[in-house]
Amino acid sequence: MSVLIGDLMVMTETQQWRARDAAWWLGLTYKRRGEMAEAAFLHKASMLGFGVSKPWGDSDPYDLIVDSGSGLWRVQVKSAYRGDKYGGYMISAHGSRGKKGYTLKEIDVLVAYIVPEDLWYVLPVALFRNIKSLKLYPKPRRGSSKYNVYREEWRLLGKKP
Repeated sequence: MSVLIGDLMVMTETQQWRARDAAWWLGLTYKRRGEMAEAAFLHKASMLGFGVSKPWGDSDPYDLIVDSGSGLWRVQVKSAYRGDKYGGYMISAHGSRGKKGYTLKEIDVLVAYIVPEDLWYVLPVALFRNIKSLKLYPKPRRGSSKYNVYREEWRLLGKKP
């Protein structure tokens, strides 16, 4: 069974996303890439049992609201579809307003989607106090990447999964 969400085809039985193909993302505008990442997050969070709501308009610094059963979380979704030669994916930790980093007054968590890896990072906003971007290394060449402790760390949104 297939469900159309915007231009993103969700294959619910196999859980295969057309959006995993990084080349497909190249033809999209930045705004559309953001919409596709939000749709992917909606699918992932719903599959994990979270309630997800979309605020009206796009004036708030957060994209979605997640209900974990133990509270509501303001979530900003970012995505990366192309890595550098070392396997690092750049994620911006700021909005379009003045490129100041996100604060606890704006969002509760930033969720980063690494498209080609179909991998999620759930990053607390406290990480971004002094930085405006970070690089995620899903497959570090040496040792471990400092942000890999946040890979698929959905428990940061509450009691689920």
